[in-house]
Amino acid sequence: MTLMLLAVVAAASIFPAQGDVAAVLKIVTMVMIGVLFFLHGAKLSSAAIIAGATHWRLHLLVLLCTFALFPVLALLFKPAILLLLTPELYLGILFLCLLPSTVQSSIAFTAAARGNVPAAVCSASVSSLLGIVLTPLLVSVAMPASSGAGASLDSVLMIVYQLLLPFIAGQIARRWIGGWVDRHKSLVRGVDQGSILLVVFSAFSAAVVEGLWSRVPPAMLGNLILVCILLLAVVMLVVTWLARRFGFSKPDEITIVFCGSKKSLATGIPLAHVLIPAASISMVVLPLMLFHQIQLIVCAVIAGRYARRPVEPADDV
Repeated sequence: MTLMLLAVVAAASIFPAQGDVAAVLKIVTMVMIGVLFFLHGAKLSSAAIIAGATHWRLHLLVLLCTFALFPVLALLFKPAILLLLTPELYLGILFLCLLPSTVQSSIAFTAAARGNVPAAVCSASVSSLLGIVLTPLLVSVAMPASSGAGASLDSVLMIVYQLLLPFIAGQIARRWIGGWVDRHKSLVRGVDQGSILLVVFSAFSAAVVEGLWSRVPPAMLGNLILVCILLLAVVMLVVTWLARRFGFSKPDEITIVFCGSKKSLATGIPLAHVLIPAASISMVVLPLMLFHQIQLIVCAVIAGRYARRPVEPADDV
């Protein structure tokens, strides 16, 4: 996926979509995003959510880390970040801090590290669902009006039509197509990745036409990578400390670390498509794209370290 993202950015930089092609691409992208959330609705098991929902302390801590700790850090360190990044890129950092957690990779890393997988399924799924509502609200509160971002009535309706209704339709249709979707997980993954690649290509095409790469020189890109690494490091340290401070078992700690420190590219790209003005979307999603790749690399290393620990009775979750 990292290589495909790089290829799409390169293609958009050399052959940006313009005019009628860009208009058609926008329609195709909206359809793909709707199909994506329909399939996610059909894939998500209500039983898995109910099974993990009783662990409320764990879920509350994950949600607080996702929707409170991240935004507080972004706002607290704003003066320092602005020494390294432009105001537009800082808005991208702030936007990624307002997003929900990932679903697939959070669960995958939790399983690889021998964590509490049922709780991870519940926590990551609830975070993703709440993000459809909470992220637009947080964007309206935290991001300045001058940025043009926010949850206007039109953007709220767009989220309902493009994300929420397809998801609900998928949940309703699960009783008929759930088994088929479970047997064809590669289809969901393909639509997931395809919709992200389409939105990224569309966003970067528009930005390249407006001179994106003249506004983000190599030195600035290096600063952005550094900020993303530092943000992830601080969050993971705080989340791990909180999990241990409140006495969670090691499997629960693993779930909290992986669900509470990650941000969703799959949800963030469609939300940016709705909430962020077209002229600014590429600068906003660039930090998210970089942070997503960094979190995958770091979490893979940490999952391996957790997995090598001795087996304990608490691991039998």
